[in-house]
Parts: sequence; C-alpha cells; structure tokens
Amino acid sequence: MSPKRPYVSPLRAEGAARTRELILDRATALFAERGYGRVAVADIASAAGVAPKTVFASVGSKSDILNHIVDQGVTASGYREAMDEILALPTPEAVLAALARGTRMGNESQFRVHEAIRKALPVHEDGEALWERATSAYRDALRAAAGHLHTLDVSPFCPEHETADLLWYWFGPMGWHALVVESGWTWDRAEKFLHRTAVRTLFP
Repeated sequence: MSPKRPYVSPLRAEGAARTRELILDRATALFAERGYGRVAVADIASAAGVAPKTVFASVGSKSDILNHIVDQGVTASGYREAMDEILALPTPEAVLAALARGTRMGNESQFRVHEAIRKALPVHEDGEALWERATSAYRDALRAAAGHLHTLDVSPFCPEHETADLLWYWFGPMGWHALVVESGWTWDRAEKFLHRTAVRTLFP
C-alpha cells in the first residue's frame, strides 16, 4: 500500500496566507512609522492580533520579515512592465514624462515599503546588501531608459552613463523622498518639477 498523502485543507491554507499578509502589512506600517530598530516581533504580533509564536511560524524572524517586505516591494513596483512601454516611446519628452509619472506612481504606492527599508538601513546587519536588493531592478530600469534616450534622433547632451546617473538622481527613491517627505511637496508638484528639470537639463 502506498503511504497516504497528508491532507491539506484549502481553508486552512487560505487562512494562513491571510495571516501572513496581515503580519507583513502591520510590520511594514510599524517599520515605516517607528523604524526597524525600534520594533520588536512582539509589537508586530500585537498589531496583527496574533501571538509572537504565530509571527515566527508564519513569516520568521524580524530580519526575515524585512526581507519579505523588500521582495514584495520589488514585485509590486512594476518597473519591468512599465519599461516595456517606455522603451517604445519615440520622443525624449514622452520618455521623460513617462518616467516622471511611472516613478511617481511607484514611489507613491510603495511609500510605506520604501520608508520601512530606508529607516532600516542604519541599523540593519547588512544594510548595503539590503539597499542593493531593494533598488537594483529600479536602477536597471532607469539605465535602460537612459540607453533608449541615446538611440533617439535627439539625444541627451551628456554620455549615456551620466544620463543614467542623472535619471537616478531625479527619479530614484531618494529624489522623491527629498521633495515629498523632507520638503513637504505634493506628489503632483514633484512630478512636474522633476519632469521639467530632466527635459531642460538633458536637452538644453
């Protein structure tokens, strides 16, 4: 006789998935508000309405939770999908407008995730690697946009690698953070300003 396979209840699996999502959501909010170093697993458990052992069983340690948040943020960002459209645009103005809008939407929708990661960097045991994981796809997308700009009939005045650096400076997460969070600009105002700045600087 073949051994019986263990029965997995769909309802139980669905409930476990919901619990995991709830834990990650509450952890993201706490990390973004208080900072990673000031949040304990017990705080996350309390916010999610579960026992600390449930947090460990469902997601893992605090470091594991942050890693899951980073991975979810990269997946949810949609940078790769957005680039398919941007790389098909025929004019610099259209490309830069799409970059301003696309990075604005990504940073706005993922604001808590970005804040959670940013505040974790100074105290995380491997902050440099964490930042690399969180931003590598984002930066690659802007490098691809820079490459596309240099294939158009009218190309930026500077070399391609400098164009990529400038796009990261303007449209990367720290650019948005400096204007919206540190300076209190609205997302709309920041988007318009960054778009105009990019056009006027790259195509004087």
